[in-house]
Formats: sequence, structure tokens, C-alpha cells
Amino acid sequence: MLLRHLVSALIVLSCLGILGCASTTPVVIDNPYPALHDDLFPSYASFSVETEEEVFRLEEDAQLFVDEAISQVGEKKTNVKALISSIFDHAEMGLLYRSNANSVASDTFYNRSANCLSLSIMTYAMAKHAGYDATFYEVDIPEYWTRREGFSFLNGHVNLTINVPRDPLIANVGPSSADVDFDPQMIRTHFPRIAVTKRLILSMFYNNKGADALIANSYTRAYSYFRAAAVLSPELQQSWVNLGVLYRMVDAFEAAEQSYQFALNLDENNLTAWDNLSILYYHQGRYDKSAEIKARVETQRKENPFYHFILGEQALEGGELADALKHYQRALRLDNTRHEVLFGLAKLYYELGDITNAQHYIKRAIQFAPNSQDENRYVNKLSTIARSY
Repeated sequence: MLLRHLVSALIVLSCLGILGCASTTPVVIDNPYPALHDDLFPSYASFSVETEEEVFRLEEDAQLFVDEAISQVGEKKTNVKALISSIFDHAEMGLLYRSNANSVASDTFYNRSANCLSLSIMTYAMAKHAGYDATFYEVDIPEYWTRREGFSFLNGHVNLTINVPRDPLIANVGPSSADVDFDPQMIRTHFPRIAVTKRLILSMFYNNKGADALIANSYTRAYSYFRAAAVLSPELQQSWVNLGVLYRMVDAFEAAEQSYQFALNLDENNLTAWDNLSILYYHQGRYDKSAEIKARVETQRKENPFYHFILGEQALEGGELADALKHYQRALRLDNTRHEVLFGLAKLYYELGDITNAQHYIKRAIQFAPNSQDENRYVNKLSTIARSY
């Protein structure tokens, strides 16, 4: 149980597989917010962040890809469906989803792997190059965590809509508007969404890059990115929460509390801010206050299968197999179609030496895998177990 108090929760927008316009973002020297503590990372400005132009720029090969996708030889026509089909065409472009791949538009095109935020940024840039209108949306999904390098990541999700502007000189082929979402489950579920600006998307990108730097123990670089996100979009709560996590990791407890409180002033119902505040109080020895907040957060999360799933993941990592089983089973009772939970049970039963159940739950995870990458990963795990026994 101790592990649950020691694990920080970062908020990222890697998108499920993810938590707008301004000019380019220079390094900010002045400190406009008391929750920013440049004195803790005096060399932060030496770690430059990508400008808006760099994040959304397409190189010549990517521009040619767009031109070929939307045009027919000898005719000036636009086809939004053709562009989207080309982007999703794995045979032509080989795009792969990777939740921890945060890249600028050009790198996403060349690397052919990224999370949905980076894929959406690339798609937005392609749509603009084609002369289309494009709008980002943040999808209001339930709290959803993943585990990476000993951290719990609260994920968000974005998608976008592409529209062909009305132009009497250009003939439209097919539909003139389309939604683009790199997680097919999101399309089926129809979660509500709100339009967000390009500026906010850029801040989300910085926030993700800061999380990458933090788990790589590059704390000054992490501060540079989180700071850039916070200054560009101070309304983005996750940047302040993540700054609080960073401050706590360098034992700047007062700064951490200040940052969490800043996020809570933006939204008093931000459960991740409350959860991290509980963790901070625990580290400070303020156990009663920590427990009070923790109990309140748990009460609000108890019907969320992903909450119990992440507790199972943490318990499994800590070798607390009985607790892990309890949490996974609770998550499964709340939702028996989540591939993450099913794979968690498979891992647990493998650790327990119960190969029959391990294989059973991997097969179920394969059944509910949302994309070919997860499906192949589970198939490979199943093959590994079969070869071992």
C-alpha cells in the first residue's frame, strides 16, 4: 500500500491508444507567475523549446505527399477524403501509433510513428498545406491512466475536423468535411468534445515533452518545457500539476504545493492535482491531511475501472500480487472489455505461475485490442508463453 503514496501522477496528452492561435514562442525571461520558480533551475533557458513554426512545419517530401493525395492529373480538384485515406494508409505510409512518441510534424512524417497528439499535429499541418480549414478538439474522456517508467500518466485525447473552404474555382470531390481521430474507439464512443486553439495544442505538446524529460531525469529540460507550456497557456491545468511533481522530486515542497494550488484554483475538482497534493503531504509527514485527501479522491474514483487498473499495475510492480489481483478483478467487474485490464491479469497470472489463466486473458486482450500494434504485441506475448511451456 505504501507504493500508492509514493507514485506521482503526471498529466500528459499522449492520447488513448492522448490530457488553439499564437505566433512562435520565444524563450521567456520574465517570470509572470509566482508558481514558476526559475531559481530552482537557473539554466533552464539553455534548453530551448521548439517554436510553433518548427512544430507544425512540413518538409518538401511531406508537402509533395499532400499534393499527390488531393489532386488529379491535369485538374484542380480537392479531396479531403483522399488526404485522410492516404494518412491512414499503412501500406503507403506505414504509420504506427506509439503512445510515448512526441514529435514535430516533419519528424512524425519521416519516423512514421507517433502518439495521437503528434499525429493530429501532422494532420493539421497537412490540411493547412492543402488549403483546408482544420480545427482541433479536446475530447472529454473519463480518467484514464497508463504506466511508464514508474510513473502513472493521466491521458487525454484530441482529434480534429477538416473542412474544405468554399471556392467556386475549385471542384470538390467527395465530402467537404471529415473528422479525423487516430483512436477508432473514440469515434464509436461519441464522447463530448470542445474546440481548442492551436496555441493550446502547442502547450500540450510542450507538456508532453516535459514529461518525457522528467522521466529521463533531465529536470532542467523538463522545467523548460513545463514552463513554456504554462506561460503560453496558463489555463492548461496539467502543466501546473506536472510542475508540482517536478518541484517535489527536487524536494522543493513549498513550490510544489503552490503549483498544485494554482491548478486547483483553475479547477477545484482536478482529482490529479488533489492526488498529488496528498502524495506531497505524505512525503512531508502530514499523514492525516494526506489520508483525508486520498479518501476523498478514492470515493470519487471508485467506479472508474481505470483507477483500479492503475492500482493493480502499481501493486504488480511492487510485488504485491494479492493486492494486484484484487484491483484487476475490481476493474474487470466494472468493465470487462478493456484490453489493458485483461493484459494486466495475464501478467499477474504469469507471475503466479498460472499459465492457463495467463493465456486465457491474453487471448481476451487480443480480442479487444483497439489497433494492430496492441494486437501484435499481445500475440507475441502469447507466443512467448507457448514457447516457454
